[in-house]
Amino acid sequence: MTIGMFSSFITRHWFSKVAVDIWSDEATLQAWLKVEAALALAQAKVGLIPFEAADRIATCCNANEFDFERLSKEIAFAQHPFVPVLKQLEELCGEPAAGFIHWGATTQNIFDTAIALQLKKTHQHLISVLERTEERLKSLAFQHRCTLQAGRTHGQHALPMTFGFKVAGWHEEIRRSRERLAERAGESFLTYFGGAIGTFAAMGGQGRAVEDEVALFLGLKPAQLPLRSSFDRVADYLSALAVLAGSIHKIAQDIVFMQRSEIGEVEEAFHMGKVGSSTMAQKRNPSTALVLVSLCGMLEARLPMILAAMVRMDEGDSSATNISDVVVGEIAILAASIAEAAERVLSGLHVNAENMRRNLELTQGLILSESAMMQLSPRIGRHKAHHLLYEAAQRTAIEGKVFSQTLSEALKRVGISDMALDLKPENYLGEIDEIIEDLGSPR
Repeated sequence: MTIGMFSSFITRHWFSKVAVDIWSDEATLQAWLKVEAALALAQAKVGLIPFEAADRIATCCNANEFDFERLSKEIAFAQHPFVPVLKQLEELCGEPAAGFIHWGATTQNIFDTAIALQLKKTHQHLISVLERTEERLKSLAFQHRCTLQAGRTHGQHALPMTFGFKVAGWHEEIRRSRERLAERAGESFLTYFGGAIGTFAAMGGQGRAVEDEVALFLGLKPAQLPLRSSFDRVADYLSALAVLAGSIHKIAQDIVFMQRSEIGEVEEAFHMGKVGSSTMAQKRNPSTALVLVSLCGMLEARLPMILAAMVRMDEGDSSATNISDVVVGEIAILAASIAEAAERVLSGLHVNAENMRRNLELTQGLILSESAMMQLSPRIGRHKAHHLLYEAAQRTAIEGKVFSQTLSEALKRVGISDMALDLKPENYLGEIDEIIEDLGSPR
């Protein structure tokens, strides 16, 4: 029997297999053991424990040798998540090595450092997916740099643009999120070996040296001041994941909107056998984009839990770490799943340029009212031009006339009949072409 969204037969296909594997019970136990092995080897290097004991501990830190069913029962009985793990490791190591396991450490030291290892692995996968997505978006932006589309604000036509310009905006948000995550990673994937409250009291004056060595073994950075009550650095990285989710949420919503039957400007990839409804056979829903919206919402909803877990009583508080120990993995899996789903949607996106042009013309030229105003402004002033264009635009909307006609009539009323206005949407695109040309280039 499987319970939970990551393993349910209904929803497990939503989630990144790579990330789920990184955060599985087996991988989590192995991460804990890898940290214990690194701790022993580091302590041997600085002379705290014998080399023979450290080698034996490192050799036995293999999750495949552990009895998971026994662990589950003993953790429930002991009401402690790690002491039963140490008990099995002691049995595997035997004496005298068992006496040097977990020397001067506390459970949270192991868990927090293991989480850093798992976050780093997830981060590396996530970055590679985002890099591919950026390349796809850059290619799509260049491909559609001249594909005319209505730019919208508040759900209404605003100014003409190109689909390439919209995609360029998507590209830049993904790029900024990738760079933001890379910046945060350097300060967020840390080792924590300060012991019971972060003072290194049980390390015989070698605590910071041990932490430095563990960091080298594991490819992490030492926390330096490893207070158990400090969670801001990890929360900072997770907040950046939430920002990524917000950006991709917006992109997915754009796609859902543009795939509406009445809009029909884009469509996500379709294959025979993909079903939109159990009763309406015609439905071709943006189902992957809608799942993407859902995943983003799930991640965003978890960030307040992370912020709450930053508030830790005294120098250690399991009521807070119980939350973070669960939620960090969920956020990491969701972030990787969001990135993968975004890559799938964007890689298979079909663009309907004809519908974009059709929609651009729905308002009978009104989308170029600002263009007309700016052409008139040097002659009569921007304020007067705006009043004139407002009158013409509202007559178009109310009377159903073509904008060029109501504008011509308004111009005659103010004595302007000798001015030919350029009302072609392709001639009012601003610096779109240059913006797309500069994608990914520093300015």
